[in-house]
Order: sequence, then C-alpha cells, then structure tokens
Amino acid sequence: MPVNIEAYHTIRKELDAKKITLVAVSKTKSPEAILELYRAGHRDFGENYVQELKDKAATLPGDIRWHFIGHLQSNKVKFIAPFVQLIHGADSLKLLQEINKQAEKNQRVIDCLLQVHIAEEETKFGFDKNELGEILKELERNPLAHARVVGLMGMASFTPDPTKIRNEFRVLRALFDQQPSFRILSMGMSADYGIAAEEGSTMVRIGSILFGERAGIK
Repeated sequence: MPVNIEAYHTIRKELDAKKITLVAVSKTKSPEAILELYRAGHRDFGENYVQELKDKAATLPGDIRWHFIGHLQSNKVKFIAPFVQLIHGADSLKLLQEINKQAEKNQRVIDCLLQVHIAEEETKFGFDKNELGEILKELERNPLAHARVVGLMGMASFTPDPTKIRNEFRVLRALFDQQPSFRILSMGMSADYGIAAEEGSTMVRIGSILFGERAGIK
C-alpha cells in the first residue's frame, strides 16, 4: 500500500500549528515507504523492534531521528544506543540504568520518556502514579548523566468512548504538569491523536493513517 502523502501533509499542518511533533510509526514498513515520507520532508520515525530498527538505521539517511516506541529489553539497548533519538517506553529503573551505561559507552546522552500506565487494560508495562513518584525520587537522589528523562508517555484504552480516552489523557497531562523540567508529553496515536492534541500532547505517534494497516490488522 502506498504512503498517503496527502494525509501526511494535512496532519502535519494541523500538528505544526499546535507545535506537536509527529512521529511516523514505520514498524514493519519497507525502507522504500520510509523514504517516500522522508522525501516529503519528514524526519521523525518510530520503530518497536530492535533488529528492524538497527537494520533500517544502517541503510537509510543519517539525518533521520529514530524513536524506539516499543517495549525495550535491557539486553537490547546496546544495539540502538549509538544512534537512537528518543526512547519512549522506559518502564523500569533497571532499563534506565542500562540506557545510561550504553549511552556513556557511546559518549552520548539519550533522551527517555517514562511510560505511565493510564489505560484500564491489563499490561505489565508502565508505572502507576505511586511508582512514578518513587522513580522520580530515585533519579533525583541518584541522577543518571547519560539517560536524560525529558517527559512522559502513555497510551489510552482501546475503546470507542472518547470521554474515557480524554479522561485518561488528562490524568497523564496532570502528572506531566507536576514536573516543570519535562518538555515532552507523548500521547495519542492514529485513532485518538486529535483528543490527545486537545489535552496537551506535545508528540503523537501515527502509523496506519500514513502507511496503511498491516496485513491482517483492522
């Protein structure tokens, strides 16, 4: 399926007006599809498989800003530490410490977002409100020089109820507002980015609108 360039420009104009960064979710998409969007002027792309990201980064233009948006295992950090722009889903102190270690080896500082669990669906990833408070206290006591926490990320429930989605985003926005040093609030995907934008998101992750659905996915 070809890239929907018309939709891209429409969404990009809408988000640029609100100073919201668009991350094009390119997981499972071909390098050719990424290049099509790249030629349209886009630079921020999101991947959630380490090997796929590593392979794409090795062959695609060097000025692409790569975002890792999936669950990241500590033993895989070393493969993306040399080039990744932003890690969206830091969900444990252990992972942050490993990012710090690998970033130092590469003489870099890697920006990270703390993943917060705001949806009702069962998940083993993301901090709840109390855990978020604890991790922030720990980072204040023992700062990580090479893993820089710059904001929060969260995903709303998969539901057609816009009120529920909006309320969950408001919870995340309230937590974000409690940290004056944070600058990125990553919330909103293809189905709910409009609500996220209204609730204060500074970064959205959009894939299917731009690239089409994956085979077998509706």
